[in-house]
Amino acid sequence: MVAWRALWLVLRLGACLLAGTAVVPAAEPSARPPNVVLIVSDDQHWRDYGFMGHGQLRTPHLDRLARESLVFPRGYVTSSLCCPSLAALITGRYPHETGIVGNDPPGTDGPRTTPAAKAAFAAGREALNRKLDAFPTLPKWLAAAGYESLQTGKWWQGDFRRGGFTTGMTRGERHGDDGLAIGRKTMAPIEDFVRGCRGAGKPFFVWYAPMLPHDPHDPPEELEAHYRALTPSVHVARYWGNVERFDRTVGEVLDMLDREGLADDTLVVYVTDNGWIQNPESPRFAPRSKLSPYDGGLRTPIMLRWPGRIAPGRSAGLASSIDIAPTVLSSCGVAVPADLPGVNLLDEAALAARRAVCGECFTHTLGSLLWRWIVRDNWKLIVPVSADRPAATVPAEGRLVDDQSRGRLERGEIELFDVAADPTEETNLAAAHPDVVRELREALDAWWNPSPPARLPAGGGGK
Repeated sequence: MVAWRALWLVLRLGACLLAGTAVVPAAEPSARPPNVVLIVSDDQHWRDYGFMGHGQLRTPHLDRLARESLVFPRGYVTSSLCCPSLAALITGRYPHETGIVGNDPPGTDGPRTTPAAKAAFAAGREALNRKLDAFPTLPKWLAAAGYESLQTGKWWQGDFRRGGFTTGMTRGERHGDDGLAIGRKTMAPIEDFVRGCRGAGKPFFVWYAPMLPHDPHDPPEELEAHYRALTPSVHVARYWGNVERFDRTVGEVLDMLDREGLADDTLVVYVTDNGWIQNPESPRFAPRSKLSPYDGGLRTPIMLRWPGRIAPGRSAGLASSIDIAPTVLSSCGVAVPADLPGVNLLDEAALAARRAVCGECFTHTLGSLLWRWIVRDNWKLIVPVSADRPAATVPAEGRLVDDQSRGRLERGEIELFDVAADPTEETNLAAAHPDVVRELREALDAWWNPSPPARLPAGGGGK
């Protein structure tokens, strides 16, 4: 087994160098594939980090991770909602491929106070969870290569075993039940699991997806007091406090890897599940964030740290959460299925050949597509479903869509932004650049087009 591991490493490093991958040789090459720790932030804006330029937030541990990582500041998730975003992470497939396109089953918007309502919701959740059974997952692929795996935190798809994890915290209720204690109440399950794998000589995969900084925004008192001095909004102060609270747990994970002597043998991957802009007037999110097709809901830094193997730095390339599965599999010496849509982010040739990243946004309750979007170079195109289907209406469950976005949906308004010059996406340039709209629309439809092609108006600005 040791000889096989050594041969694997020699072949892996050689392949990476031939492919132009951002890999540097270690002084003493390891005789085993890397452990993997996937850190998933929950409801955090892409700028809400010290290393991304936030002026008030303290995120020293995430900043340390960024210094030691290959960072993709222009990363995107596939959808701006928790459940479909996490399902895409674990399967390496888009929500429209898995059918996991919302948080909850259809027809379950009302209060679940009666036995019948509770039973209907449970049955709907089970039907949604079963969709995962049709697809391999990261833990299943890695298990075939001898990995143990641990699920902690957010997990929507039933019992942890359903995802192929060998151990875990979640029993099967919405959000993640017992798993939600991770980060908020304890970090012990991760440390115990890692020590056990280290003692047994087994490579491991850890899914660390705490419900942080996700609401309830209830940081320790000293954090709330610190940020109350920096903002007039108690809601913003509490959200910022939860961001720093999350940062502290990332520090605990990194420190644990150091204490156990595993840092150099572990690939740490970072991403957020979807964005969040805090409403200063309430505990809820503001427009153009969660559930929206804007960067406030979709953009995230993506980080890869493997000391001695991945050279730290910043990439100008576009990255997607859909890339995490093939990147992890390739790093672990596991064959990447040819039909996975993502690319290995450590393959510089593949990254350079990529022209764009795409995604989709649905209603919170399963069933209704609202927008598709594409980012290429500095351009971002957003196409509402109503641009293809003039009779389409925003479903009643779309109440979570803000009024301005609802209006754009009802008008079928196509939007084009220069996200480099206009990162908050305030100025729609579709009418001024019909050629760009047409070109990006063709690329978006080539990626996934659930409707018959729609003819663009002369101005390219929507219907």
